[in-house]
Amino acid sequence: MSNKIEEEYHHSKFAFRIISLMHDNPLLPYFRNPQRLLKAAGLKPGQKVLEVGCGPGFFTIPAAKMVGNEGFIYAVDMHPLAIERVKEKIEREKIKNIKPILTNASNIGLPDQSIDLAFIFGLLHVAGGLDEVISEIHRILKQDGVLSFEKTRGSKKKLIEDVERGGFIYSGRQARIFLFTKK
Repeated sequence: MSNKIEEEYHHSKFAFRIISLMHDNPLLPYFRNPQRLLKAAGLKPGQKVLEVGCGPGFFTIPAAKMVGNEGFIYAVDMHPLAIERVKEKIEREKIKNIKPILTNASNIGLPDQSIDLAFIFGLLHVAGGLDEVISEIHRILKQDGVLSFEKTRGSKKKLIEDVERGGFIYSGRQARIFLFTKK
C-alpha cells in the first residue's frame, strides 16, 4: 500500500513541476496577462481576496500588488509544493499582504463573510468537488461578494447552472472570466 501512496505522490510532484515550468516561464505573461485577467475578475485596491488553487503563484503576486497594502490575498492550494513556491516568491518580493494556506478549498477555515472577492483561474479539476468548493466560497464571501471563475473548458451553460445552484447570481462575463454575485 505504501508503494501506491509514494507513486501517487511522485506523480503529483511531477505534475506540479510541469505546471511550475509553464507558470514560471517569463514569456507566459505576454500570452496570459495576469493583471488584465485579475482586473476583469474585479480586483480592486483594499479588497480581501481568496485565490483558489494558487499553484506556484502566477496570479498571487500580481493580485497582492493590485489590492495594495490595505488589501489582502489568501492563496489556497492543497499541494505542499505550491504553498512552498508561493512562500518563496513572497519572501523574494518582500510582500506582506499574502497568506498561503495549505488546504482543500472545500474547507478553507476562514471566518464567515470575511472575503470581498474569490477567484478560481485555470483549474481543470476542482479538488473536493465543485459543489463543496462553491458552498465554502459562498460561506466566506461578504454579502454582494463576487466569485470570478475562469472558464477553461466544458459548457458555459453548465458552469453558470452549477455556480448559481450554490447561491450565486450570474452577473456577466469579461472575456473568459465569468462573474457571479452572492445572493
